Amino acid sequence: MRAINETRDAVVADAVRAARSLWARSRGLLGRKGMEAGEGLLIEPCSAIHSFGMAFVFDAIFLNREGVVVHLVPEMRPLRMSRYVFKARSVLELPAGTIRRTRTQVGDRLVFKD
Repeated sequence: MRAINETRDAVVADAVRAARSLWARSRGLLGRKGMEAGEGLLIEPCSAIHSFGMAFVFDAIFLNREGVVVHLVPEMRPLRMSRYVFKARSVLELPAGTIRRTRTQVGDRLVFKD
């Protein structure tokens, strides 16, 4: 599916994969060497993430139930932990630099289309 920043009229990711099962959410991007441009991983439900065991830097967009951005973590480095975002329902993990490239900000609305 595609992730589109409706507020900025920008494609955030062309190839978003959803991680909804406990196993898929726990595994996330672990074991990967990086992410391709246009790729994304939507983790739901999710209100906090970590990068322990990660081998690369990535961006994370925290979304509420309506798809509104409630928190951003640009360029999350390995061995880090995000804060718990009470309003978040999901997290979209993306290649580093995506937040900057798409000018995504807190308050923007993202939509997902097949």
